Amino acid sequence: MPADYNGRWEMVSNENFEELMKSLDIDFATRKIAAHLSQTKVIVQNGDKFETKTLSTFRNYEVNFTVGEEFEEHTKGLDNRVVKTLVQWDGDKLVCVQTGEKKNRGWKHWIEGDLLHLEVTCEDKVCHQVFKKKQ
Repeated sequence: MPADYNGRWEMVSNENFEELMKSLDIDFATRKIAAHLSQTKVIVQNGDKFETKTLSTFRNYEVNFTVGEEFEEHTKGLDNRVVKTLVQWDGDKLVCVQTGEKKNRGWKHWIEGDLLHLEVTCEDKVCHQVFKKKQ
């Protein structure tokens, strides 16, 4: 049985986020605003089906997926690109590969205790975010 990602997760740390945003060609003003925001992740998991929301006072982002099924993702509200996204299990980790105009793009999620880790990559930049479970 895979890990249980269900819940509301509040951000507690966000390392190298601005550098990641630069690699995604996000404009200066948006980077400055986003770098100071605290995010909340709301995840509803039913087996391999996920409904995920990333919430902040500036922008919200929602993506739903089924592990093992590639889909076309429109990163509206992020960097406004279209990518082919595939999320797979690697043990209890969720590993996402996004194929499009940026190389080495994707993310990994894993849980340690009551902490949800998110490592986001684009080109040679890596951002590590940590969220604490609230409910």
